[in-house]
Amino acid sequence: MGIGIVVLIWAVLGTVIAAIVAATLGGATALLTRGAMGRRKAIVTAILFPLACLAWGGAIFVFQAVVNEGILHRDLGIGDTWHAPLPNGYQIMMIDVTDQGWVYNPKTQPGSGVAEQEDAVSGVRNVQVSGKYILGGIDSKAFEHLGKDVNSVDSYFVLDTQSGKQTRFVSYDALRQKALELRIEPNLQPINSVYSKFRFSWFDVFAGLLFCLPSLLGFLLLIRWIVRLRRTRPPLPHPA
Repeated sequence: MGIGIVVLIWAVLGTVIAAIVAATLGGATALLTRGAMGRRKAIVTAILFPLACLAWGGAIFVFQAVVNEGILHRDLGIGDTWHAPLPNGYQIMMIDVTDQGWVYNPKTQPGSGVAEQEDAVSGVRNVQVSGKYILGGIDSKAFEHLGKDVNSVDSYFVLDTQSGKQTRFVSYDALRQKALELRIEPNLQPINSVYSKFRFSWFDVFAGLLFCLPSLLGFLLLIRWIVRLRRTRPPLPHPA
């Protein structure tokens, strides 16, 4: 599913939820402040507050998307493409599925896609990053297995990220022997696990706090306002 369609779905869903919350919050404010002076502003604020939160959330999403894609070289968090930088300057990327993908050097790629060349490996299911080396397991029929519950690995590789040279192996034992020669203890992990390790950074925590804290503070201030208005209501007349 393309990013545009996902954004549209989230925008429609967010608008519907915000409208429901606005009606509920506005109605509750009107009920709780009945008879208080100045309640109209509080009611209007309560109705507009969820819509303001929606707009704030949209702005924060655009902000984090620009920073992640443009500066940190990570995906923006939605869509059908996931990619993240590795410590040695290479990238890990998955499209449509998260059980296989590419390991490549973005600096040597001719375009936005990933071309077949020596410093780019496709059909990667298992990965290990160790210093300047990347080890992995390959499914040579990954395209045929796309979308299927298959975890097939029929060859292995060691990629030297400094020279851009890769060595292929037909068995795990051969890979292990080469890794031990390089003083690496093989510990291959699923590609999506390695992606998750390098995708999320301090900036995602910062963006999450930036999204949540102002909205939470605004909600607490609104509750405080409602409580104060409620205390100013005239006393109800006692029955005769």
